[in-house]
Amino acid sequence: MAAFTIYVVEDDEWYRELLAHTLSLNPDFTVRKFSNATDFLKSLANCPDVVTLDYRLPDMEGNELLKRTRQLCPEAEVIIISEQDKIETAVELLTMGAYDYIVKTRDIRDRLLNTIQHIRNHSSLKRRVATLEQEVQKKYDFGTAIIGDSEPIKHIFKLLTKAVDSNITVTITGETGTGKELAAKAIHYNSNRAGHPFVAVNMGAIPAELIESELFGHEKGAFTGASFRRVGKFEEADKGTLFLDEIGEMDPNLQVKLLRVLQEKEIVRIGSNKPVAIDCRIIVATHRDLFKEVKEGRFREDLYYRLFGLTIEMPPLRNRDKDIILLAEYFVNQFSKNNGKPVPAIHPEAKKKLMSHNYPGNVRELRSVMELATVMSDGQQILADDINFRKNDELYEPPMEGLTLREHTFNIIKLYLKKHDDNIKEAARELDISYSTIYRILKKEE
Repeated sequence: MAAFTIYVVEDDEWYRELLAHTLSLNPDFTVRKFSNATDFLKSLANCPDVVTLDYRLPDMEGNELLKRTRQLCPEAEVIIISEQDKIETAVELLTMGAYDYIVKTRDIRDRLLNTIQHIRNHSSLKRRVATLEQEVQKKYDFGTAIIGDSEPIKHIFKLLTKAVDSNITVTITGETGTGKELAAKAIHYNSNRAGHPFVAVNMGAIPAELIESELFGHEKGAFTGASFRRVGKFEEADKGTLFLDEIGEMDPNLQVKLLRVLQEKEIVRIGSNKPVAIDCRIIVATHRDLFKEVKEGRFREDLYYRLFGLTIEMPPLRNRDKDIILLAEYFVNQFSKNNGKPVPAIHPEAKKKLMSHNYPGNVRELRSVMELATVMSDGQQILADDINFRKNDELYEPPMEGLTLREHTFNIIKLYLKKHDDNIKEAARELDISYSTIYRILKKEE
């Protein structure tokens, strides 16, 4: 840990030397001594980590000195050391912002050192959190999180900036693999809610009978198997952002409850009658045309208009020609560094092959292709033969023997789930089976 600066403010010379000596035994502590408030306040141009403050000094009362210390140096933690053991005085000073209140005794040493160690640990944690927040914010800087220099992406950057500058509900649309969740995170981590949680929920990947508990939580005993209280995603996202992915898959009955939550700004856990206030920004995403879903009766019109705010349509990769090679090189660089391998160059013929593909899987497909190409290359250069695209009809090629029918069925379901980003309803629709059948088959293979 870095050196820790402590100011000891005490007019009793013997006690001042006792405190200073006790603290100086730790080589990580830098200790300065003051006998009066005037000299101490003049020194606060350089803010210490901790101040031990005598409650009664000849030139200023403890309450006033604590107040001025907090004003001049809000980062410093203040420990009041006093001969008084009145609870009322201690409570008042703690309310004013003192970290601790310690009564003067000859055996103060252990209490003081323990308190300072707690402060030091907390300070270290705050620094780590601040560093992490800076790293996260840098990671989700628009130009870092979303790679591209094409006109469609420049337009997206403008819309993201508008989303960050307000608390408007945002709807992110676009094909699978275009980076909808990445855009949602970029909005959150560049907004004034960045220090609070970003909570993502894939509405198409959760069974209808569980989604209400997932979103709103439940009380112990609310239903069979509810052996403890569960906090829902709305409460998890308090002061932060709740990202509802694939909102178009939401069950109509739940749409009514979501509308009520958005209107009332409160939820009620299953098994409870007590409303819980919520404060989270809502960002939703879908690959569907929600207006068309409304017209065809699959999505509530009132909820649609409640969610209708700023719409950001993520462009498909086939409309971002200028970005394809930029993204390919980024993925190769990232994958190589993460695996401790040299970064291979992309041969011009390989670039031509990349530019000629239609990318039905969008950016996600390109990333997968480039990671495989990096592995297949000789480590120096990625050639055209290292670039391999799957054809649409290559989703599943069952072997002629060696697997049971159940194993074939399981593999097919897993592949269709992968194709649809674990969206069970979409996989069930394409396979023409119920999604309860998918759950049953997956459960049998666990």
